[in-house]
Amino acid sequence: MRYILFNKPYGALSQFTDEGTGHPTLKQFIPVPGVYAAGRLDRDSEGLLLLTDDGALIKKLTDPRHHEEKIYWALVEGDSSLEKLSRLERGVDLKGYRTLPCKIRLIPDPGLPPRPKPVTPHGPTSWIEIKLREGKKRQIRHMTAAVGLFTLRLFRSQLGPISLGDLAPGEWRDLSADEVRRLKNNSA
Repeated sequence: MRYILFNKPYGALSQFTDEGTGHPTLKQFIPVPGVYAAGRLDRDSEGLLLLTDDGALIKKLTDPRHHEEKIYWALVEGDSSLEKLSRLERGVDLKGYRTLPCKIRLIPDPGLPPRPKPVTPHGPTSWIEIKLREGKKRQIRHMTAAVGLFTLRLFRSQLGPISLGDLAPGEWRDLSADEVRRLKNNSA
């Protein structure tokens, strides 16, 4: 079995085929056949992506009933008041469903490398850390918008017990045997 940790750069797709979009795909970064992403990050999101050929682990990590914790850092525009952050923590109503409660906190600038398309805020910004146990399409962007905060940059730093560490954008490495063991034990 193969377990790969990848730091997905901004603008890259979380798939191996391009389907005519012209955007970079996993194929441009990871020359390993037979592995698939365990979950996705949209084109505008960055950070931790796990790839593997272990279908049982992919199923566990992506099953919404399992609720594997994921940690994101979001640069948001707007006033990050305690009231807005509390609303996010309690869960917000989005297009017919209510998000699960999550953990939110203000954090200092995490010092991420600049991305190819610079962020251009039009008002006050702050970084927040979001710990979620669900992951619907563009959920964090919709959640923050629902409370009047607009996500300008989104970075996944951790999936369960696995963190990205100092892996640069576009780089990948195999997980260590200990990391695989921790990931599987956490997902049991």
